[in-house]
Amino acid sequence: MIFPVNQRWSSKIVSLIGLAGGLFLLALAYGYFIEPNRLVIDNASIKIKDWSPAFNGLKIVAISDIHGGSNAVTEAKIRQIVVVANAQDPDVIVLLGDYVANNLEHSKILMPMSAVAQNLAGLHAKYGVFAVLGNHDAWYSDEDVAAQLTKIGYTVLQNEAKVIEKDGQRFTILGLKDHMKAVNWQEFSNENKQVLNDIGDTGNIIAIEHSPDVLPMITGDLAISPNLKLIIAGHTHGGQIWLPIIGSPIVPSSYGQKYAYGHVQDRGVDIFVTTGIGTSVLPFRFLVPPEIAVLTLKSQLN
Repeated sequence: MIFPVNQRWSSKIVSLIGLAGGLFLLALAYGYFIEPNRLVIDNASIKIKDWSPAFNGLKIVAISDIHGGSNAVTEAKIRQIVVVANAQDPDVIVLLGDYVANNLEHSKILMPMSAVAQNLAGLHAKYGVFAVLGNHDAWYSDEDVAAQLTKIGYTVLQNEAKVIEKDGQRFTILGLKDHMKAVNWQEFSNENKQVLNDIGDTGNIIAIEHSPDVLPMITGDLAISPNLKLIIAGHTHGGQIWLPIIGSPIVPSSYGQKYAYGHVQDRGVDIFVTTGIGTSVLPFRFLVPPEIAVLTLKSQLN
């Protein structure tokens, strides 16, 4: 038996499908043409227990995942990043890896690293500009990326540390190799523990690394130091696409959305994950705009 279809309801269904399709196309256009071209400042105040009084109010600008040549990341955009970052009057600038963008076969990069570095030159911070490398940099050439960043005056740290002193107090910036290079977590932890032991009095420690997935490799049973206070990372792009209720459907992290973006406290340390600048794999951003993170560290009152 064939039941007649209510013509009015049929018309409504067709209209709803058309509306949904139209909204999808609008969202797609926004995610490709508009949001990747934005640049926002993400200000975060982080209170840290036993943070050194001499560095109370320390301002760190964090920039990650530039991916030169990816959607909307032109040479002009990179120069804009420099201008905006300097305008924050930072004490420290940290660059968190993935300066280049690879094609899907990883056989070439979309913008020469020399061009990325040339346009990224000119960052200024009271205590310096410190950089680590990411997985895209390794797929291309860690050596060339590090050389180009060093050439413009930035300090590249690969399981290396830099001590900063003021008024008789100090803190240490520990730059870690990309966690994907770690063949063995215990060895990775031991190597960085030795780096810190060689310093002696490290003061508070801030670790910078491309991916937040390094956190379990340097805390807990693998803790590199009781003085580790903060980890700053990127890599996730905040999932690059965020949807209401669902959140970010895909986050390039072994821990899902746990360290997708922003400030998280876990395993006795604070971690901040910036959503970065460029795009990877898909040339879209939706409700996760490119950002420069500005972190102000303050002493937490006991």
